[in-house]
Amino acid sequence: MAFRFKLLAGVLALTGMASIGAAQSSSGAAPADDPHVWLEEIEGERALAWARAENERTLGELQADPRYRTFHDQALEILQASDRIPLVSMRPSGLYNFWQDETHVRGIVRRTTLESYRTDSPAWETVLDVDALARAESANWVYRGLSCLPPEERRCLVVLSDGGRDASVVREFDLIEGRSVEDGFSLPDGKQSFAWLDEDTILVAREWGPGTMTASGYPFVVKRLRRGQPLDEAEEIFRGTREDVSVTPFVLRDAAGMVHAVGASRGLDFFDREYTILREDGPVRLNLPRKSSLAGLVDGRVIVALQEAWEAAPGLAFATDSLISYDLEEWKSDPNGARPGLVWAPGPRQTLGDFATTRDQLLIAVLDNVRGRAMAMNYEDGAWRSRPLALPQNASIGIAAASDESVEAMFTVTDYLTPSTLWHYDGATGAVETIKTTPPRFDASGHVVEQHEAASRDGTRIPYFLIRPHDMKLDGSTPTLLNGYGGFQVPMVPSYMATTGRLWLEQGNAYVVANLRGGGEFGPDWHQAAQRRNKQRTWDDFIAVAEDLVRRGVTSPRRLGVVGGSQGGLLVGTAITQRPDLFNAAIIQVPLFDMIRYPLMGAGASWIGEYGDPSIPEQKAWIEGYSPYQRLVAGQDYPRPFILTSTKDDRVHPGHGRKAAARLAELGQPYLYYENIDGGHSAAANLRETARRLALEFIYASKRLAD
Repeated sequence: MAFRFKLLAGVLALTGMASIGAAQSSSGAAPADDPHVWLEEIEGERALAWARAENERTLGELQADPRYRTFHDQALEILQASDRIPLVSMRPSGLYNFWQDETHVRGIVRRTTLESYRTDSPAWETVLDVDALARAESANWVYRGLSCLPPEERRCLVVLSDGGRDASVVREFDLIEGRSVEDGFSLPDGKQSFAWLDEDTILVAREWGPGTMTASGYPFVVKRLRRGQPLDEAEEIFRGTREDVSVTPFVLRDAAGMVHAVGASRGLDFFDREYTILREDGPVRLNLPRKSSLAGLVDGRVIVALQEAWEAAPGLAFATDSLISYDLEEWKSDPNGARPGLVWAPGPRQTLGDFATTRDQLLIAVLDNVRGRAMAMNYEDGAWRSRPLALPQNASIGIAAASDESVEAMFTVTDYLTPSTLWHYDGATGAVETIKTTPPRFDASGHVVEQHEAASRDGTRIPYFLIRPHDMKLDGSTPTLLNGYGGFQVPMVPSYMATTGRLWLEQGNAYVVANLRGGGEFGPDWHQAAQRRNKQRTWDDFIAVAEDLVRRGVTSPRRLGVVGGSQGGLLVGTAITQRPDLFNAAIIQVPLFDMIRYPLMGAGASWIGEYGDPSIPEQKAWIEGYSPYQRLVAGQDYPRPFILTSTKDDRVHPGHGRKAAARLAELGQPYLYYENIDGGHSAAANLRETARRLALEFIYASKRLAD
């Protein structure tokens, strides 16, 4: 499969298989003034009993609503629809898709041909049945993906998670024959990353024994594991430090599968990385800025993505968010002596969204004022040349698949109200054509999409999308949900609102998506403007959008709710604790909440680069100023929130959501809390659990904002 790399991968390995897991319970002394710290014991008997009691109360209330069954069934119908687009990966042996429906709850990996895939009813062949495997092993398997050895991509490593946790087991699998490889590679459960070196060798970073995991709960020792070797005989090839966030192995190959470099990437924090090439004459640390990514190889050029401005040499400077490249042979001879050249640089309000390589092309998807466009690039006659692709305008464009065997690729095109389409790209001719379309899932004829801006506290203009009824009265009466994220350079871009459209928009309601600082809508600078000591800017931006909605008459505090997950859950927590008067509902999904103890909970220590370190007094002061858990105080009424999390979430510790609910109970404030026992950081392990979560959320929102 063609090399693809998301710029927002953070601590993920270049293979895409690194776990973002963490310790199963918090560490460090419990603060004397925190009576709810016992809820941080994830599998503690008392904590689980508390969660089950909360679940019973919440389900009893929300599922009793006469709309619940309709919402649930409508969501499940959409999620399990047989005519949804089956996105694929392009491999030498065919097109592969992971599919879940009412029959395949855990899912199947299946394959077909491109010719068959173009038809309305492709002929699929099942390769791996996760439901059958789980039954046979009496296991709670959740499929996490395949990593296959180029160029044949027959030998693969399949990743399986227990209940949706990021920690996983890894097993070798024969993709052609559809069976496990007898005496193949097998890695036991853990937080780990890996990369194929050759058919008989893989590079592995995992826990090798005491003292081999970072404070963030990730491995920092890479070893070479040969076929048939027990783990304790693997040979160490690289070692980071416990102070790193993570260390992951990587292998740089060309389209033919030839290996040109082997190395390790040290995550110094969530955003800063250091690359070391492991050569026969000794390791070479690459002279690259810390905010950069060694991103691939095409046309005999090594591609690097920059997330900060860099002066590579006197008179040779590159802007933030640029792509640069090196001549492969020069780079292999002297990685730090080779001279880079510019591939692509962003214009005003542009950022690099995604890119991939085919056999001899570099494909780029760009966000331009939060709207997508795409281009193909080739290195010819000593220069990079680009050709725009004739894809729809004013929509989000993503690279769905790309092939190293050819110059073919697939793109997704979507917006809020238009069903998603899948486009096939032929790099030989430059032609693009639609090959799959999602049928409409809701009646969008009564709604329109607008883009507005709100002035934040410091005057910065914050864009947001408003999806509203076209005949909406500007009298503040429209029930409105405001969604945001604003962290880790993750952009919030338009995408088809299938379930939200059916369960929320069709009822005559509005939905808003805010493009906050801290996110990635306008590149690394937009993100870095709201990190660490400046994180309050994210919360200010969100509140400014809410105030703008009220000022325009779109909605009113009585009819306005907020929703967000993970970092977005923290965002919602800050919104209701800083401006409780502005909202009447809050859906808080898998949140961070106790920002004073967050580095001691789950994978929290890996996010110090985003928020700061509360163990340092100066940094604790700015974090304590917004930490929602500490800002829940007596004498203040808060909009009754709905808090959702998962016992199996080993990324954002469920203790955050648990303690938020317990603190509200202590204050005598109303709330709802639901903890899915499975599901991991998505709070749902399968489509049925997702349908239940969506139904619960929209029943809650309807009761709070529409009734």
